[in-house]
Amino acid sequence: MKNFRTEVKWAVIFTLFTLLWMWMEKSVGLHDELISQHAMYTMLIIIPYVILFYFALREKKYKDYNGNITWQQAFLSGSVVAIIIAILAPLAQYITSTYITPNYFANATAYAIESGMSKESAQMYFNLKSYIIQAVFSSLAMGITTSAIVALFVRNKKK
Repeated sequence: MKNFRTEVKWAVIFTLFTLLWMWMEKSVGLHDELISQHAMYTMLIIIPYVILFYFALREKKYKDYNGNITWQQAFLSGSVVAIIIAILAPLAQYITSTYITPNYFANATAYAIESGMSKESAQMYFNLKSYIIQAVFSSLAMGITTSAIVALFVRNKKK
């Protein structure tokens, strides 16, 4: 586990940042009165996520590889971060849905129905189980993809 200390640290930072982001979204009204704008603004989280991945892989490079890291090593490290984030995602989603924004699913369901989605479809999509599944799989997909790209910038160039 010592070999993955950096990855665990950054996965926890990602998870805490996600909770902070959800609190900020709730605070500015994106989970209630501005819910119509939620989908557009929630995507902005990609920017700090990429930056956090860069810092995670950069730390791995200097702390664990003495400044010399290959693309494969950086990609593997980033993928491990993504896997740990995915493992933590159900807890983060539960905290978000229970404590940060307990009315989100009701608000999102009502808005979706108002926008033309059937009640059954909206209820199937906007619930804790669905969001946990989405969080796990999107964490893996986005994390591994981001790792592949960021690893290109963190790796050492061949001499």
